Amino acid sequence: MDVRRREPVSVGSIKANANRKSLGGVNVDVHDPIKASDALPLPLYLANAVFFGVFFSVVYFLLTRWREKIRTSTPLHVVTLSEIAAIVTFLGSFIYLLGFFGIDFVQGIIARPGHDNEWDAEDDIIVKDDARAVPCGAAVDCAPSVPVVAVASPKPKVPVPSPLSSEEDEEIIKSVVAGAIPSYSLESRLGDCKRAAAIRREALQRMTGRSLDGLPLEGLDYESILGQCCEMPVGYVQIPVGIAGPLLLDGREYSIPMATTEGCLVASTNRGCKAIYASGGATSVLLRDAMTRAPVVRFGTAKRAAELMLFLENPLNFDTLSVVFNKTSRFGRLQSIKCAIAGKNLYIRFSCSTGDAMGMNMISKGVQNVLDFLQTDFPDMETIGISGNYCSDKKPAAVNWIEGRGKSVVCEAIIKEEVVKKVLKTNVAALVELNMLKNLTGSAMAGALGGFNAHASNIVSAVYIATGQDPAQNVESSHCITMMEAVNDGKDLHISVTMPSIEVGTVGGGTQLASQSACLNLLGVKGANKESPGMNARQLAAIVAGSVLAGELSLMSAIAAGQLVRSHMKYNRSSKDVSKA
Repeated sequence: MDVRRREPVSVGSIKANANRKSLGGVNVDVHDPIKASDALPLPLYLANAVFFGVFFSVVYFLLTRWREKIRTSTPLHVVTLSEIAAIVTFLGSFIYLLGFFGIDFVQGIIARPGHDNEWDAEDDIIVKDDARAVPCGAAVDCAPSVPVVAVASPKPKVPVPSPLSSEEDEEIIKSVVAGAIPSYSLESRLGDCKRAAAIRREALQRMTGRSLDGLPLEGLDYESILGQCCEMPVGYVQIPVGIAGPLLLDGREYSIPMATTEGCLVASTNRGCKAIYASGGATSVLLRDAMTRAPVVRFGTAKRAAELMLFLENPLNFDTLSVVFNKTSRFGRLQSIKCAIAGKNLYIRFSCSTGDAMGMNMISKGVQNVLDFLQTDFPDMETIGISGNYCSDKKPAAVNWIEGRGKSVVCEAIIKEEVVKKVLKTNVAALVELNMLKNLTGSAMAGALGGFNAHASNIVSAVYIATGQDPAQNVESSHCITMMEAVNDGKDLHISVTMPSIEVGTVGGGTQLASQSACLNLLGVKGANKESPGMNARQLAAIVAGSVLAGELSLMSAIAAGQLVRSHMKYNRSSKDVSKA
């Protein structure tokens, strides 16, 4: 429960609420404690001006007098009556200014939003049972009601006010609905991300006339997504996370978190993991590790574009360009530059390592630095866009399938004959034939681009969502060719998946969120690897490929054995209306 910005609940505070009066639309407590600003019967700005003037006047007077004493060798402790009066005046004005400005400043720092432990004193009076009278989506006030502490007084109990001022929130909601306050500015205006989300949610319901009852609001740290993961939040979507495994990969066991709403997916991947484990495990090989970014620049003629291309691809210039690129990041290291010309337009594909980050922002900074550097020698170069789709990001592209992007991984395993029969319920010959006719020939007939597999994107998406990766990069990350071959005199099955563009990271973006961070921690790849930067991200890419290997093995076996429809009818259908649950 988020109790930030909540006033301490006590009998005294309840009594104080009864003594509040409305003066000109502003709530004023008639029993407010005396403040330093009440020292003079003057308006507040005049009182402050007087004390500021007195304070600096006496400081100037004392400094002048003490400088004169030092020059005449007069002891500083010998003071006149005027100096004593000045010292007393200095202390009085200092105390006033400290009381008026200093305490509020210190409290403002201590009570800054985001420090959840500052309200620990309230824990004794917070009741864990939710006593809300309406669903969370039906009103802005989603906080459980808090009972009043019992006292010996015979006075009736007064309900504790909501932690949010309902009148103030109502005014803000009306302003958002009317367009007077932009919805995107609520976080900066209120300084409370959760409150902003609740107000935005209620305003949205009023503007659309549709309820968001089924969309949870409570349970998410809205501070953690501000400026990083999501703008203008009104709640969050629940996706169940299942565990497949253990997956025995490169001699280590991994429990694979998979966030999905597709029945059978986790169970099928788990069966594939079981078959791999029973056969001695799988092995992986990292072929390449390089994120790419390809700006498009334009010249007046194709000849000038070709001149820049020759300059960039000349090995003698690479070291200079590397120094310019690398100084923008501690981890980004330029690996290669590949160019393509279309008329007088030049597409420049930069490839670089990015440590444990997925690296799109990192490489973009380096590319911008190189473009600025090139502008000196090629002043007629016009940068059309920092990305010219030759990268290629979040789109199926042959350049990623051939050249690779992110991590290029091959994962393989030899499945024993008895495991194929007992665990997978099929035989080696049937799997090899099905793979040839479905994953290879069938995909070729469909004109597939990187889709020579059964369902690699299923596993990639589930693992990506669970571990905080960019789900949209499932497009190129799911490029995969699945190969199956009978080995050991046709008794055993050799299966492999080749995935040239797995784009993952273990720092930045959604990996910082609590749930996704927990899944990364389960895999042992949370955060940056301090001993060998980039190792955690490379290990995650291998785990993704290993999970795809397990998923491919199980699904192909289900199809070969004729079990696919039957299993989906059993596990992927429900007669229950979840929306009414």
